[in-house]
Amino acid sequence: MSVLGRADRRRILVSWFALPAAALAAFVVGAIMLLSLGANPFTAYRALLEGAFGSVDAVVNTSIKAIPLVLVGVGICIAFRANVINIGGEGQMVVGGLASTVAALALGDLPAPLLVPVVLAAGAAGGAVWGAIPGSLKAYFNVNEILSTIMLNIVAVQIMNYLLSGPLVDDEFSGFSAIPQTARLSPNADLPVLVGGTQLHAGVIFAVLAAVVAYALLWRTGFGFRLRAVGLSRDAAGYAGMPVKRTITLALTLSGAMSGLAGAVLVFGSASHRMVTDGSATGFTGSAGFNGIVAALFGGLNPLWTILSAFVFGGLLVGGNAMQIAVQVPTALIVALNGVLVVFVVSIEHARRRYGLRLEAAPEAIGPASPEGGPRAGTTADEPPDDGRAAVPIVEGAEE
Repeated sequence: MSVLGRADRRRILVSWFALPAAALAAFVVGAIMLLSLGANPFTAYRALLEGAFGSVDAVVNTSIKAIPLVLVGVGICIAFRANVINIGGEGQMVVGGLASTVAALALGDLPAPLLVPVVLAAGAAGGAVWGAIPGSLKAYFNVNEILSTIMLNIVAVQIMNYLLSGPLVDDEFSGFSAIPQTARLSPNADLPVLVGGTQLHAGVIFAVLAAVVAYALLWRTGFGFRLRAVGLSRDAAGYAGMPVKRTITLALTLSGAMSGLAGAVLVFGSASHRMVTDGSATGFTGSAGFNGIVAALFGGLNPLWTILSAFVFGGLLVGGNAMQIAVQVPTALIVALNGVLVVFVVSIEHARRRYGLRLEAAPEAIGPASPEGGPRAGTTADEPPDDGRAAVPIVEGAEE
């Protein structure tokens, strides 16, 4: 019993402290990078914290930055739990933003209580369609979803550039050259502001609700059980009579819907209340389609923990600008620091999962053998218990 207790304690330590240790290691590497540029790491990190959380305005800016990260991250949790990789968040956000924009232009006379849900639903529908395409290709034709989602990102950008410089362009703009943007969209579609005098809008409520609903879907419904079962073993799920192909398609469809909703929130929660870009996906999304993946991994692929991780990562993005100004370091250093954090998080998740499996396989942890000499009843030698963890691509799973 004492040996089993030690194994459990070791597993808990790995589960709870691996990610914070990875983040700390990333910031140590960042400090070395700052020193190499002649900057004081303590001054830089203090500026980062103050820029992200040091005032009401800073917290509001961090919260606004975190909203699309939460929504995209929730979609990533759904897809990765089914063991499919969604790298198409950028394109799904773009299509969601375009779909919601078209809905606002077509139905701009509707009252706000009706128009706001309509444009958000249109955004989610647009992203769902853009996610269902690679989902269907993966499920029915075994097309690699990484390639298909990346290619669809490029297609979405070209569609956006065409529409925003042609059919949807603001005709009243006058200047040296036309900016790829729409006219100011109907005020009835603006997301309500929660705190007067700030830009904190109702998108934060929608993001939290989406995370709660996704958690309930994954762990409190039969569909969520099937989705996680397919993620753990498609062959076993199919042998049990589960609709594997349909589940894979729905996983990427729901993941795309979350990203599409994030795109709609970006349009109608923005200060300009119009869709605008610089000709690239990043010009509209701010790389939230990729940063949301990091938020989901940092949250252990749990929608509820993704809320907190997205807020922290949003603070890193917002505070990075303050740090750059305070210590006069290049913008590339902020990008590099984010990249280092991503590498450490992904690496530690891989190590944590493998270490956890070794603990599960230890004779002391498995317990008495069966009469036939194998593992105890209800387990297999290479199968971890059903504790909510999924066999996740790239990181090979993440604990709740």
